[in-house]
Amino acid sequence: MTDAAGARSAGATSDAESAVTVRPPCAVMLAKAGGDQVPTGDFFYEPKWDGFRCLIFSLEDEVLLQSRSEEDMSYAFPEMTKAAAALPSGTVLDGELTVVHDGRIDFAVLSSRLRPRSETGGNIDALASQHPALFIAFDVVALPGIDLRPMGAWERHLRLAELELPTGMVRTPATRDPREAARWAEVVAGAGLDGVIAKPLESPYQPGVRALTKVKPSHTADVVVAGWRPHKQPGPDGSPVVGSLLLGVYDDHRQLHHIGSASSFSAARRRELTEELAPLAISETADHPWREAGPGVRVPDLPNRWRRTPNKALVLLSPERVAEVRYDAMIGNRFRHVAGFQRWRPDREPASCRFDQFPEIDRLAVDEVLGW
Repeated sequence: MTDAAGARSAGATSDAESAVTVRPPCAVMLAKAGGDQVPTGDFFYEPKWDGFRCLIFSLEDEVLLQSRSEEDMSYAFPEMTKAAAALPSGTVLDGELTVVHDGRIDFAVLSSRLRPRSETGGNIDALASQHPALFIAFDVVALPGIDLRPMGAWERHLRLAELELPTGMVRTPATRDPREAARWAEVVAGAGLDGVIAKPLESPYQPGVRALTKVKPSHTADVVVAGWRPHKQPGPDGSPVVGSLLLGVYDDHRQLHHIGSASSFSAARRRELTEELAPLAISETADHPWREAGPGVRVPDLPNRWRRTPNKALVLLSPERVAEVRYDAMIGNRFRHVAGFQRWRPDREPASCRFDQFPEIDRLAVDEVLGW
């Protein structure tokens, strides 16, 4: 843990030290994957927020923001350390640092907030003003003079509900109704969320233990395999092998949009795919839908703020093969996360892989979710 931390305002009392019962570093409690079905029984449920996991420590004379990896993030979020100084000394909150952009949780904008420590007072302050963080609290680990970790999760939830949070911090909604949680799992993606978390009612706070359950919806789609990226480890002969498949679907104007990738193949399967797809590889000068894409068409590896030139290592394929993939959610016109390859679909024509196969889900603003 580094020395940097948010300074508390003057007036800390001599009793402050005795009020602090949990100090950094402290491992966070984790979640295990639970598939796409909400568990029933002695659970309550919360939306899974997509940001930086963060423990906020209100210490005797400072505030410290600790990441999941137990690093100090205080310097990068000065507006949050200032806000958290209003918390009583001895308070430790667990939650998610997020940035709301255009009504949605925006992980890309949040990631831009992590700047080198040398930029403290310059770019860091400017970014804090342009894209202020929102801390969404979903657990309370300690209150002044009380270590709450042995307490059950629902009782901690009730303690959190009683706590007055400063500006810039909010509490996550929660429900004990598994049917409502199942609905949340489907609709929260529109607000930039990532499924739901199921918490056992009586579970103590167990640092470093996967005591919670993460639930994500699961869907399948038929997509065109129109290219691949090499794996970081070449084949036995040193030649590139498939690392991930580049996936596309057509819009109403027959433009092929890149909507994501499929990966997590075994070494043997990577070699098989490389051989299987070799006849479809096209030359650097051959026509391809992504080389002649029109305005608004998403294509892989365009130049961006991190890479000024396209990735020339990718291999484009003649868009002839259709695959069935499994995905959890769509964000706009792309998969939210990497998809899972299921099987080839030789019975499907590439032209049949269209956006209209995806279910329409209402786009929710973050304030709608927080208002549940």
